[in-house]
Amino acid sequence: MPDLSTTYLGLQLRNPLVASASPLSKKVEMARRIEDAGASALVMYSLFEEQITHESRELHHYLERGTHSYAESLTYFPDFGHYTIGPEQYLDHLFQVKQALSIPVIGSLNGTSTGGWIEYAHLIEQAGADALELNIYYLPTDINLSGAELEERYVQLVRDVRAQVKLPIALKLSPFFTSIPNMAKRFVEAGADGLVLFNRFYQPDFDLEELEVVPNLELSTSRDLRLPLRWIAILYGRIAADFALTSGVHTAQDVLKAVMAGSNVAMMTSTLLANGTGRLMHILNDLQEWMVEHEYESITQMRGSMSQQAVSDPEAFERANYMRALNTFDQYVR
Repeated sequence: MPDLSTTYLGLQLRNPLVASASPLSKKVEMARRIEDAGASALVMYSLFEEQITHESRELHHYLERGTHSYAESLTYFPDFGHYTIGPEQYLDHLFQVKQALSIPVIGSLNGTSTGGWIEYAHLIEQAGADALELNIYYLPTDINLSGAELEERYVQLVRDVRAQVKLPIALKLSPFFTSIPNMAKRFVEAGADGLVLFNRFYQPDFDLEELEVVPNLELSTSRDLRLPLRWIAILYGRIAADFALTSGVHTAQDVLKAVMAGSNVAMMTSTLLANGTGRLMHILNDLQEWMVEHEYESITQMRGSMSQQAVSDPEAFERANYMRALNTFDQYVR
C-alpha cells in the first residue's frame, strides 16, 4: 500500500486529510468520530477576538456595578453559576478534546488587531494544543485605512502572537491582497510556520420581503478549489512554509491536486457537513486506489509535482493562461 503519511507544522500525520475549523469540533464525541473516520488532525472551531473582549468588558461591568452607590456592594461579585465565560469554556473544551484524541489538535484564534486578547494564544498552548491556527477574517470598510496600513497591522499581529507561544503557527489568509507572494513572505518572516489558503468570506444576502440583510451560508464545492490550488502552486518552493489547502476539498482528486500543487495537507469541512464524517473513509480509499493505479509510492513523492516550478509550462499559472482560457470560448461563437 502507498505511504500516505505527511508532515504539517512539524507534526507527523498519517495522511493529508485534516478536518478544518468548524462546529463539528464542538462536541467531543463528534471529534472522536472524525478521528475514527480517518482524519489525521483536527482544527478546533475558532475562538473570536470579539468573544474575549466582550466577556472582559462584561465581567468588568459586573465587578464595578453599584460600587459607588452602596457600601455593602463593595464586596459584590457576580453569580458565576449563571455567568459563563465563553473563552474559558473554549479552553476547557480544547483540553477535553485533546485528552480524547490521539491525533494532533490545532487550536484556532480568529482576530484582526493586536491587544490583550492574544494572551489566549498562550492559554491555548497551555490547554494542550499541538499547534495554533490564526484566522484573519476582516472586511475593511474604513475609507481612510490604506492597504499598506492594514497589511502592517496583520504582520504585527503575527509577531505579537509569535511572541506569546512556542507552538507552530499557521496563518489562515484571505485571497484579497494586492500581492499575495509578498504578504506570504512577510508573514513567514514575522513568525508563521504555515499558510492556510484560503479563508472563505461569507457574503450576506437581501431579504426583499422583510427588507433585511441576512447571513447566507453556502457550502463549498470542488470548483472552489481552483483559487487556492493556483496560489499554492505558485508559492511552493518560494516561501519557506508549510501549506494547507482549504475551500473546495470534497474528493480524493481534490486532495491529489492539493498535494501536487505543493500542499502538505488538504483541509475539509463542507463535505463532512453535507455527507457525514464517514466521507473521510471514502476519500482515503479512493486516494489509495488512485495512487496504486498510477504507481505512486508515497504522498511525499508527488508533493509539488504540479507546482509552477515543476511543470513544463510555468506561464500556465499566470497571464498567458488567461488568454488561452478566453480563446476556448471561440467554439461558442457562431
